[in-house]
Amino acid sequence: MQVAKYWKKEGGKIRCTLCPNMCLLQNGEWGGCRNRKAVDGQLHSMVYGEPCAVNTDPVEKKPLYHFMPGSKTFSVGTAGCNLACKNCQNASISQVTPDEVPHYNLSPEKLVDMAERQGSKIIAYTYTEPVTFIEYVYDTATIARKRGIKNVIVTAGYINKAPLLDLVPVIDAANIDLKSFDDNVYKDLNAGRLSVILRTIEILKEQGVWLELTYLIVPQWSDDEQMIRNMCRWMVDNGMQDVPLHFSRFFPTYQLIHLPPTPEKVMQRAWQIAAEEGLHYVFLGNMPATGKEHSFCPSCGKPVIRRGGFAVKENVMSGGKCLHCGEAIAGVWS
Repeated sequence: MQVAKYWKKEGGKIRCTLCPNMCLLQNGEWGGCRNRKAVDGQLHSMVYGEPCAVNTDPVEKKPLYHFMPGSKTFSVGTAGCNLACKNCQNASISQVTPDEVPHYNLSPEKLVDMAERQGSKIIAYTYTEPVTFIEYVYDTATIARKRGIKNVIVTAGYINKAPLLDLVPVIDAANIDLKSFDDNVYKDLNAGRLSVILRTIEILKEQGVWLELTYLIVPQWSDDEQMIRNMCRWMVDNGMQDVPLHFSRFFPTYQLIHLPPTPEKVMQRAWQIAAEEGLHYVFLGNMPATGKEHSFCPSCGKPVIRRGGFAVKENVMSGGKCLHCGEAIAGVWS
């Protein structure tokens, strides 16, 4: 464990100031994220240097489609999360404390060493919620940057402004799980607030972090057409028409095993709405063979990157521009 950042003493207790949950803890109590704990008058990160998930993935699996396509990504995550999503696919590690799951002993230096040995150009902080292990992310990313390795976070974005601004300088890209576009749904489905996530997205964009969004379409929760249209309009109104949007298909899991998979026609309709509203790069996830996993030039409409699964099959660009018409394609290409 390591003394955490972002806390203060309050009436003999510890107040965590990392995220909007603002947990107030007595000595020995865990935060709602299940990986920060009040110990001897201080707040400690109980997962620092102890990831429970370590894998090498293609960057497309994050998903990041316009950030160094085809690159190998060294991916790590720890136990814990500051949200409580009913549809969590990784609940076995996100909704537990670190002493409930096996873990590795990987200091930031060891983690970067391992990423280098694997030939990874990117380290991704993912699987659970990197906000909750922010100290580990920051220290690792700082070392990685000095060695020419880029850093990406896959996050729900539920974080207070000051910690986010501290983290931004060492992060190159982010995929934000925008879980719905309705505050009541966020409260009931995820135990969060929409306004916080929108602020996070805006800050990341303002600070020059490459940004992509994922929207999981959950039947009866986030499949409302007007909700999807409102989200797309918000993106365009805030200058995000070039931010790639990934619609992901839901499959029954965790506390929502009684729901059906998202109908394919609902997925296709969401893609159509996004295109109608003026978004340039829209993708369908968990739906192979639809042709909606490719990137198309917003000017001439021809494909510039073809994908199969999480692999790049063809890249028809030069210097970040469409070879067909010369249009600049938004992204980070090297």
